[in-house]
Amino acid sequence: MAQVISVKIIRNKLTGQPEGYGFVEFVSHQAAERVLQSYNGTQMPGTELTFRLNWASFGIGERRPEAGPEHSIFVGDLAPDVTDYLLQETFRTQYMSVRGAKVVTDPNTGRSKGYGFVKFGDENERNRAMSEMNGIYCSTRPMRISAATPKKTSGYQQQYAATKGKLLFD
Repeated sequence: MAQVISVKIIRNKLTGQPEGYGFVEFVSHQAAERVLQSYNGTQMPGTELTFRLNWASFGIGERRPEAGPEHSIFVGDLAPDVTDYLLQETFRTQYMSVRGAKVVTDPNTGRSKGYGFVKFGDENERNRAMSEMNGIYCSTRPMRISAATPKKTSGYQQQYAATKGKLLFD
């Protein structure tokens, strides 16, 4: 079993109730990768919810080994079963500079809204992906790809990167 260093459940500052996400830190990147591949998208015991795992962002003051600009694309028409990990791996097989992916979900139901974003470290790969991956299937539907428009207020402004072994769960 993976060696866990810490678990942090994020709570609402006013009510003290869980916000529905948190972080698990592992002893190594490899341990976190095993958990990510084994449990992401599987059903949580005793619930009808599934585990949604992704690489956690670096905390304030931590150095990012992948520093530099990031280039995002918008991916639409996603099937309901597409997870962050599946979306990321669909692109990572073709483009080595993929830094992460996020499927946007309804905060109340946890269900996919049918679109997401993929971040690249290399602008040329991002540009190639916009044309080469448009219409390619991810799960059971062809993807619709366009340029991502940055939003200052977006919850997806966090940088997703593979830390030494920290996963975000929501």
